[in-house]
Amino acid sequence: MKLVTVGGSDAGISAALRALELDPTVEVTVIAEDAYPNFSICGIPYYLSGEVHAWTDLAHRSRDDLEALGIKLRLDTRVTGIDTQRHRVRCEASGAVDEVAWDRLVIATGAVPIAPPIAGLDVARGGDRVFFVHTIADARAIMARLEATSVRQALVIGAGYIGLELADGLTTRGVNVQQIEAQPQILATVDAPLATLLANELVANGVELSTNTLATSISVDDRSIRVTTVDARTGQVRPLTAEIAIVVTGVRPSTELAVAAGARLGTSGAIWVDRRMQTGVSNLFAAGDCVITHHQMLGESYLPLGTTAHKQGRIAGAQAVGHTGEEFMGVVGTQVVKVFGQVIARTGLTEAEAKRVGFTPLTVLASTDDHKRYYPGAETLSITITGDRLTHRLLGVAMLGPISGAAHKRIDVAALALHGAMTIDELLALDLAYTPPLGTPWDALQVAASQWLSALGDGAQRLASPSHDRIMP
Repeated sequence: MKLVTVGGSDAGISAALRALELDPTVEVTVIAEDAYPNFSICGIPYYLSGEVHAWTDLAHRSRDDLEALGIKLRLDTRVTGIDTQRHRVRCEASGAVDEVAWDRLVIATGAVPIAPPIAGLDVARGGDRVFFVHTIADARAIMARLEATSVRQALVIGAGYIGLELADGLTTRGVNVQQIEAQPQILATVDAPLATLLANELVANGVELSTNTLATSISVDDRSIRVTTVDARTGQVRPLTAEIAIVVTGVRPSTELAVAAGARLGTSGAIWVDRRMQTGVSNLFAAGDCVITHHQMLGESYLPLGTTAHKQGRIAGAQAVGHTGEEFMGVVGTQVVKVFGQVIARTGLTEAEAKRVGFTPLTVLASTDDHKRYYPGAETLSITITGDRLTHRLLGVAMLGPISGAAHKRIDVAALALHGAMTIDELLALDLAYTPPLGTPWDALQVAASQWLSALGDGAQRLASPSHDRIMP
């Protein structure tokens, strides 16, 4: 049996590896448009910062590793069409055109950066000053510019997860960073109070941050980049200058091949798939950033993340070789990012999302210690917790705190609770680990749960919490 995946990391390689794991006799070919079949795109900001020393360190597996596992690689090869009747994909590489036969096909074409409507951007991005950052080739091009000219001033357009990591990484490298965001707050996936605290962390570390700010035009000369910005609230025009600009304003699913092959689209223009990663076209599967995401609380959504792509790819590979019992269980929207000395993590729904899908949410902001105050080094964790007023069902949690506060692991507890559709009362009853250097008798997450229940009883909309020791004995 011949399995072909169109696209490599993360979904395409995961599909290939899982298929071989379940059926070592399958003939697997991975066709990738670039030369980097299995690299960590998530690591790019840390390569640009200098914390990861070489771009090759971002490889999950080398070409030799993959070929030793039995995967045939066709790199720097563009798939130009999929023939579902003859079971062939048309390929082009170095001007030569040929076909590859398949019995099962996994489309893992990922996503492509969204180009915002900035006058002059199409021309400017063709040089070596204005970049998108989505591939290893992008990262190498940015690094070449950083190293060749000792860049001192950079502009980051966008303040989502990647934009924040870039602001951190470039600042760590010694570059002065200006960052603009068109929305009223950075990181739209968390409620405003935590976004404000995170914005303060950026400013405290020297980032010149402006929200409600649209870039309207960009031009490049021999010495600098000039960007015209407009304040979305006042209409005030402000020019900015920098040596390089990096545009990170989101991605859209890459679906053209799948649509031409007969697959239909779902939300956000992503390829529709069922929980077995089937597209509805016979023997044609899809996974990763090009497909819809089954969200356990929102239903059909689009949430392109590496963790999700790995899981979806694994299931697509299993299904392709006949292991039909494996299905994608869905996500609850868990994400985390480090920004300088702070970590912000979230899972589930924001209050606005909860309202949109019909819940009656209450969100409480809690502030508590990450471990017992008498043990040296205690820090503050700020937590928003959202639950349904009528059923007490936990709907969402976000938290911000120093790396030592383990927000990334505490959010995993909340994600598990969401996965199990637990109530906030049940969250409060969980048997969680405690020792004074690492936590408190009632974990910080449970302190937030207690305050949510108290706020509900008082009929309050928000609660600014005192110390946990004065709330829960």
